[in-house]
Amino acid sequence: MSSVLSTLPAAQEAAVAHFAARLSYETDPSDVAADIGAGVTGWVLIDSRSQASWDQGHVPGAIHLPTAEIAARAASVVPAGSSVVTYCWGPGCNGGTKAALEFAKLGYPVKEMIGGFEYWTREGLPVETAAGIDRRATDPLTAPLGIACAC
Repeated sequence: MSSVLSTLPAAQEAAVAHFAARLSYETDPSDVAADIGAGVTGWVLIDSRSQASWDQGHVPGAIHLPTAEIAARAASVVPAGSSVVTYCWGPGCNGGTKAALEFAKLGYPVKEMIGGFEYWTREGLPVETAAGIDRRATDPLTAPLGIACAC
């Protein structure tokens, strides 16, 4: 008996609805980096981590807004009419999800950057600190060198 097929895959209509819904809630580091690189506007990137984590490094151009401060400060840091993308540390942390929930409660269109800052850095994307912008070594299991996943 198949462990994979012991529960049958969803019917087409249900599968389309499920995966389309996931994409309306989530984005990933590659797509965020592509938009940043292309100068796409209309959304802001929010780093919901602690000050110490932010100081260790963050996505260039991100806004530091810890989750506990979102309700009080969102209107002053997110331009009116903008969508929001949140991130925290990584897949083992639900901080980005908590931050996205806080923005959703306030009525902002919001997505979470799955993988968080961990996968941003593992893909070798730029990291900003007080010393400037740098790139850390790419994890070949996350972003194989010389190979594009073309997803």
